Amino acid sequence: MYSTSEFRKGLNIELDGEPYVIVDFQHVKPGKGGAFVRTKIKNLLDGRVLEKTFRSGEKFEKPDVAEKNMQFLYESEGNCYFMDTESYEQIFFTKEQLGDKIDYLKENFVVDVLFFNGAPLGIELPNFVELSVAETEPDVRGDTASGGGKPAKLETGAYITVPFFVNIGDKIKIDTRSGTYIERVK
Repeated sequence: MYSTSEFRKGLNIELDGEPYVIVDFQHVKPGKGGAFVRTKIKNLLDGRVLEKTFRSGEKFEKPDVAEKNMQFLYESEGNCYFMDTESYEQIFFTKEQLGDKIDYLKENFVVDVLFFNGAPLGIELPNFVELSVAETEPDVRGDTASGGGKPAKLETGAYITVPFFVNIGDKIKIDTRSGTYIERVK
């Protein structure tokens, strides 16, 4: 069991039989009355973010949440198939379950898959991925002074904005949290 004094960002707790992760929290000690903890928690089942207030010292169960390294195998008929790298067991998620995370998945890519009570919940991508540029406009001499960017299609089919000097075939590093270009990889 966890107490409110053990709260930290990223901690998984169980509330009303559902798993939540603490996004943000603040311990408050008012001059009058008892201390409490203001939190923002994200439901791991449906992604809802709630703001909750708990009394200081309140206790919460540890949810049965586990992470496994799994390899992305392929996509077929709207489903994305993953394989456990140790037991070779396979599971799948629909494109709707993965959302925009599918934009950064390519075959043989290893991700963390979250499980709650043995059932798969979703995937956790690494913060940065390296992908190749499949399509983009050629750079025009003198364009670099403007500091802008141009659209580029990645090997996975996703579109992002890249600097003018990036060309087709270049491998680039992308932040999966914001979907932005970081740097060109040699």
